[in-house]
Amino acid sequence: MITVSESVLKWVQFVSIMLYVLVAGVMWGTWLSLARTMTDYDAATFLADGKHMIENLATIMAVLMISAVVIGLVTVVLLFRSRSTVAAWLAAIGLLLMIAVPIDNLIATWTEATLPADWQEIRSRWSAFHTVRTFLALGAVAAAVGAGLTTSTTVGTRSQHPVTIEGEHSTV
Repeated sequence: MITVSESVLKWVQFVSIMLYVLVAGVMWGTWLSLARTMTDYDAATFLADGKHMIENLATIMAVLMISAVVIGLVTVVLLFRSRSTVAAWLAAIGLLLMIAVPIDNLIATWTEATLPADWQEIRSRWSAFHTVRTFLALGAVAAAVGAGLTTSTTVGTRSQHPVTIEGEHSTV
């Protein structure tokens, strides 16, 4: 079995939490500033704002989300290997909450001339999905922080089993 020092585990957890915070922060900011009113937009405004958001966020969010998932997986593996099962399960929950696929690719292809007849229904589903995804991302942050706060490892701790050294009773 591979052992991991507690300092490496803490750094991996720190990076994981920071990535989750960045992803959730973008989602929270978007939801707070735009998504709650986007269902009131006319077609032209919806398309203009939606495409700007997609253009501005698509690349960075892909990098952040993929990084968060990869580091999240590493964190879960390291936590299980260090026998910190409560923290590992919290990290695993956080990882699962981060995995979500947006409808953005569909919206990115629309123009006013090619809007489907049910675009308002799709927009409403997008808004509802974004709301759920935002709060799941916030839940992932909470789970990752919870994992960080509950991590207890046996790595680097001294044994409390008594051993005999030249006839004396001592603890190593």
